[in-house]
Amino acid sequence: MAIYDYKVPTKDGKETDLSQYKDTVLLIVNTATQCGFTPEYKELEKIYEQYREKGFEILDFPCNQFKEQAPESIDEIDRICTLTYGTTYPRFGKIEVNGEGELGLYTYLKSKHSFTGFEKKHKLTPVLEGLMAERDPDYQNNSAIKWNFTKFLVDRKGNVVARFEPGQDLGKVSAAIEALL
Repeated sequence: MAIYDYKVPTKDGKETDLSQYKDTVLLIVNTATQCGFTPEYKELEKIYEQYREKGFEILDFPCNQFKEQAPESIDEIDRICTLTYGTTYPRFGKIEVNGEGELGLYTYLKSKHSFTGFEKKHKLTPVLEGLMAERDPDYQNNSAIKWNFTKFLVDRKGNVVARFEPGQDLGKVSAAIEALL
């Protein structure tokens, strides 16, 4: 399968086909509204505004799997993101990114790029490393999504070219996007 073969849930409970994003550079992100990384919504919007006219989209998938940091309904999440953080990029239905109920798209993404390690300079890295070690002593050696705001970069041909863990310098993410445009 390729990325364009997947269907994903929309905000209104239906499904949509990712084939509509062919020939587009994508940044696929699992998000949460009550997370230490939630301010990234604003930074992601800046990146989106900078590159969207060049064939770039951010696909936002709210996820409540990490300490229940996205407990709201999808309508409330959408309202928070739009009004508080000014996001305009596409938001989809709430999903799971790990485990028995994980969205097939995320199974595919994780098969293409495994965990790359947390950004050592980020202030939340010690907290994440502690949480991960407590939950799974072997967390560094598997592809599971570790936390909210994990990002996958997809090129115009549908190839998953990079994975960025939470707390990764968004300047590096932006440079990687620019290189694909």
